[in-house]
Amino acid sequence: MARAFPYPDLKDFIAALESAGELRRVGVPVDPTLEISEVVTRTVRAGGPALLFERPTRGEMPVAINLFGTERRTAMALGVESLDEVGDRIGALVKPELPVGWSGIRDGLGKVLQLKSVPPKKVKTAPCQQVVYRGKDVDLNRLPGLQVWPGDGGIFHNFGLTHTKHPETGKRNLGLYRLQQHSHNTLGMHWQIHKDSTAHHAVAERRGERLPVAIAIGADPVVSYSASAPLPGDIDEYLFAGFLRGERVEMVDCLTVPLQVPAQAQIIIEGYIEPGERLPEGPFGDHTGFYTPVEPFPVLHVECITTQRDPVYQSIITSKPPQEDHGLGKATERIFLPLLKLLIPDIVDYDLPSAGVFHNCVIVSINKRYPKHAQKVMSAVWGAHLLSLAKLIVVVDDDCDVHDYAEVAFRAFGNVDYAHDLVLTQGPVDHLDHASYQQFWGGKAGVDATRKLPTEGYTRGWPDEMTMLPEITALVDKRWKEYGI
Repeated sequence: MARAFPYPDLKDFIAALESAGELRRVGVPVDPTLEISEVVTRTVRAGGPALLFERPTRGEMPVAINLFGTERRTAMALGVESLDEVGDRIGALVKPELPVGWSGIRDGLGKVLQLKSVPPKKVKTAPCQQVVYRGKDVDLNRLPGLQVWPGDGGIFHNFGLTHTKHPETGKRNLGLYRLQQHSHNTLGMHWQIHKDSTAHHAVAERRGERLPVAIAIGADPVVSYSASAPLPGDIDEYLFAGFLRGERVEMVDCLTVPLQVPAQAQIIIEGYIEPGERLPEGPFGDHTGFYTPVEPFPVLHVECITTQRDPVYQSIITSKPPQEDHGLGKATERIFLPLLKLLIPDIVDYDLPSAGVFHNCVIVSINKRYPKHAQKVMSAVWGAHLLSLAKLIVVVDDDCDVHDYAEVAFRAFGNVDYAHDLVLTQGPVDHLDHASYQQFWGGKAGVDATRKLPTEGYTRGWPDEMTMLPEITALVDKRWKEYGI
């Protein structure tokens, strides 16, 4: 019998982190306006633990943060020893006869979920609805939302799992978007131009209808990760979460909107977005390391808040890397490698450096076989779903470890003739990108740092890289202590 997923409730995960020495409780009062942000940022950059602020000076519940801040804790969150285990599970189930291309990656993931089908399980009663606030009792100030940076436009809720449905097809979407608190019962919905919830809202507006929205805060760690995963639009995030957990996610009907939410979440916010309504949202200090500008975004009118008894509020800090989202991004990198290789079979491995805020830079290794093979892979990566937002692609040979940034830099700085090996183009960029001269699109570069071939016009004869004889390295390993160094 399959092992039950160990953390069906966020509190279970917090307890496991504490038992493993991966969490510290902060028992003194700490202000959610700026002070928590500074404490967390210092902790992350020191490689420190997850934190539970037990006495925030604003709000009515403790704040859990930095839960995904290292690869070890993210692996724990997914119930595995190593993040590569999940990718290996997917790779073992994806059959080689599946078609390549975007249809291949979609069909490959669909086949995995079909083979290991674990659809959500509907329940009638749920811990997330133990306490109910409606009407005049609705007050978002019960939540210890954070102001992370001095220039932020106010209080933000940064780990709200947002549920919407397509008004015509009924297809559910689960996304992770920042939420600005405009008042005690309204939130600004910062869903970006490329997101599925944006498409749902556009259809509702075209039809002149309100869009129901439900937000879960403090779901189990696999559901929380799944909300951030770059899944194809027709793949249900809760099916994916069920696959990762190895068991069904329990869900319950909301009390005031026609949506379902995770039954074990700590907090649920329910409401509607009116067609045509916008309010200024921002500024916000984002993971780019800069403030994003004020822009008009839809407004959620909150009609109901439900919670567990003694809930825990989960949040995340955004800043220039490193920050907690490193763990989430690294999980995505490893989990989706087999599917990316299905889409682009040329790829041996890849890395999304956190310093590039993950999607801005992609390092790819290939087994180079023909002229301009690297440039072919660049074009394929720019056509791969959300990797289309990548601004820099560096292609190296398969003997280069893409996770060793010093080695990658050695290849990219030394193996390149920029008159021949640099590709410049234009295309879509992230909604949050501040460097592009126009919003939503800008310049991109590809660097071919592979060995050059005579058929590419390189006629000098590519030199051999210096390596020591293996018998000498073995000898020195054996005698190292003798040297007294």
